[in-house]
Amino acid sequence: MTEKQSSETKRVRGLVKSDKMEKTITVNVERRVKHPVYGKYLVRRSTFMAQDPHNTAREGDLVEIESTRPLSKKKRWRLVRVLRRAPGARVETSAAE
Repeated sequence: MTEKQSSETKRVRGLVKSDKMEKTITVNVERRVKHPVYGKYLVRRSTFMAQDPHNTAREGDLVEIESTRPLSKKKRWRLVRVLRRAPGARVETSAAE
């Protein structure tokens, strides 16, 4: 019998916390979980390092990232797309001089 290995990639949305590294962003992902006893909803936060090869994401942007093979010691995610730009985000223009 042959077994199929699922190569599903997880996709999550989060806010860019830092874009100071080259080709890397730090993304905060929030999720709400219900407390098993009291029933109150709690906010759990996770921080992921993601590959951003073109340096497109800026701090405060809402982005979608997906899991991938290990790219470095801490990077296991890559940027899929920028969903929403941060208000007042700096826009880089290419100056052809």
